[in-house]
Amino acid sequence: MPSFRAVLPVTGLRPGVAPEAVMSTAVAALGSRHLVEATQLDLVRGVPQITLRFTVEATQQDLEDRQARDSAAAMKHAVDSIADTARLGVLRRQRGRWIPLG
Repeated sequence: MPSFRAVLPVTGLRPGVAPEAVMSTAVAALGSRHLVEATQLDLVRGVPQITLRFTVEATQQDLEDRQARDSAAAMKHAVDSIADTARLGVLRRQRGRWIPLG
């Protein structure tokens, strides 16, 4: 199964939203479409960033990449309802490296 990462900086929370709600919302949204294998929270230049690693059913690479991008975008949309976010990054694991999808 092809492995992907969705990386999303979180620049602020909506009033009344607990910080842990961001990750749970992201996992619920992405997990409704694909298996979420791991989650991570990092602080990058003072900005919290969530990373979700997930798999997509193996078919054709173009279709897999499109499904990964669409699902990551749906996850960002869900998180945007409770937090302010920056640019979403989607990466694919290939030959031991994480390659950004264009």
